[in-house]
Amino acid sequence: MNINPSSTGEELVAMAMAIHQLVNGLPMTMRTLNNPGVRIEGGKVLDYNYTGPILEEVLKSGEMVQKIPESGEYKDTPVVVVPIIEEGHIIAAMGVVDITKGIYSDIMEITRRPEGFTESRGGLQ
Repeated sequence: MNINPSSTGEELVAMAMAIHQLVNGLPMTMRTLNNPGVRIEGGKVLDYNYTGPILEEVLKSGEMVQKIPESGEYKDTPVVVVPIIEEGHIIAAMGVVDITKGIYSDIMEITRRPEGFTESRGGLQ
């Protein structure tokens, strides 16, 4: 799979669908720098020509953004969007929509392993 700044929504489906499944079916969005991308919910591609305000913000900043959009398809629902950077250049952005209204994000923070913690819990190796 080769994703570049001009990849289309159709070209992003395989990666976006895998991430959608990895995050237990949370809605997933992804687009490249030069083209709109995909919007996936419930295991189905709903849009092959999707963009959103936070995806666009991340494409400009190159930084992860966690916020609640004030407009767009996911208005008033928390999202987490990250850039995909290759050789120092932003080529795409992908995000998950936290339809749990923040519980998903809270669980990720709560279960984060403390820095410097290297021992296995429960004696597992």
